[in-house]
Amino acid sequence: MSSLKIKPVLKVIGVLLMIEGLFMATAIPFSIHFGGIDLISIAVSSFITFAAGLIIWFLIRKYDQRDIGRREGYLIVSLIWVIMSAFGALPFYLSGYISNFTNAYFETISGFTTTGASILTDIEALPKGLLYWRSLTHWIGGMGIIVLSIAILPFLGFGGQQMFWAEVPGPDKEKLHPRISVTARRLWGIYGFLTFLMIILLMLGHMSFYEALCHSFGAVSSGGFSPKNNSIVGYSPYIQYVVIVFMFLAGTNFSLFYIASKGNFKKAFSGVEFRVYGLLIMLASLFIAGILIVKSGYGIEQAFRSSLFEVTSTVTCTGYATDDYMLWPQYAWFIVFLLMFSGGMAGSTAGGIKIIRHILLFKNVAMAFNKHRHPMAVLNVRVDGKTQGERIIHNVLGIFVLYIITFAIGSLILTATGLNIPTSMGSVVSCMGGIGPGLYSTGPVGNYAHLNDIAKWTLSFLMLLGRLELFSLYILFMASFWKK
Repeated sequence: MSSLKIKPVLKVIGVLLMIEGLFMATAIPFSIHFGGIDLISIAVSSFITFAAGLIIWFLIRKYDQRDIGRREGYLIVSLIWVIMSAFGALPFYLSGYISNFTNAYFETISGFTTTGASILTDIEALPKGLLYWRSLTHWIGGMGIIVLSIAILPFLGFGGQQMFWAEVPGPDKEKLHPRISVTARRLWGIYGFLTFLMIILLMLGHMSFYEALCHSFGAVSSGGFSPKNNSIVGYSPYIQYVVIVFMFLAGTNFSLFYIASKGNFKKAFSGVEFRVYGLLIMLASLFIAGILIVKSGYGIEQAFRSSLFEVTSTVTCTGYATDDYMLWPQYAWFIVFLLMFSGGMAGSTAGGIKIIRHILLFKNVAMAFNKHRHPMAVLNVRVDGKTQGERIIHNVLGIFVLYIITFAIGSLILTATGLNIPTSMGSVVSCMGGIGPGLYSTGPVGNYAHLNDIAKWTLSFLMLLGRLELFSLYILFMASFWKK
């Protein structure tokens, strides 16, 4: 076994904890403005988090953190989500509003991984500062903690590249610039612009700045936390359509926006993944809308808006809701369940398997059939005119196999805790895909509060596993990965 370079790992974690402490402190003005009930817990948590990071960094500040290899990169990417979630849970726990640390941790890792699964039975009972921090965890985690660190801390150097590959979603990572730090800053620039634009549009619909800020954090990050008990239900159709648009944009590959900003709209949005992504949402929405009109007596506009919102929220793994799909006809909500396995585009903030992997899987199956028909033919899987290498195809097949196996094992564990099979399956696929609402008691109007600690820790692990797309976390448990 070769030695692990632990000092650069600790140094990066220390720096990121300081960043988290500063982000946490931005909740203080909101706490003061809305009465300061949660001021002490937020301020103390921010100080503890920043101080912990500062101490770690100070003790090894002279160490060259650029000496980070693949193993250190994967270890940092996995550990930082766990550690930041632990410190991020402090405001909830110290304030007493979530008195059980398991619940506080579940809520926080659900935020950072942009899952949106909640244990809160009365969201509006929490002070506004805590709810702001809850929504901000979405926004921090949406584009990725490591991508954020690389964007604002270019001193990470070569090590940043190793971590970038481990965290960014998708079967093939696309760089917008030869330098990883520049790519990270461009991605965050697009992310920030979409957030700002959504806040403005929501406020034009007479939503308060505070609520517009929290909902924009949740939509652009594909997270789904709302400061309201009823999510988006009580808002106007205008607000709901704005949220639909930005959920759709959040589920789109962010590099396409950069390409479009250079004036090349045709190149940006003519790719097969974008077309399949848009077509999937539209066809599923129209089909469910038809069911709601015929079977549930919905009006045409209401049926279209309700189905489009729910389908977009599910495909992009956001988790906002304007309707309880568990009250729809059974085959309508079953379609929603199947969509939980789709995911948005690679390079987006959406979770799930990703559209491009489904495309590659079906193309690979089609190629296998053609090889049976024409054994001597030389065939390749091609997407947008580009031949996909065996490495990518093997990666896609591996993801699908691991995803199904993990889904099955997770469902069995939750069933063993006392949940019925549909609830277990819905909860597992929802948390793995970063969606939030599951089925039955964990559905759109339910929550995860009634689950026992074993179920909550299992789902917390699945949230992280899904956010890191399985390989980046599973690889740490392989002995061969740690050998020379």
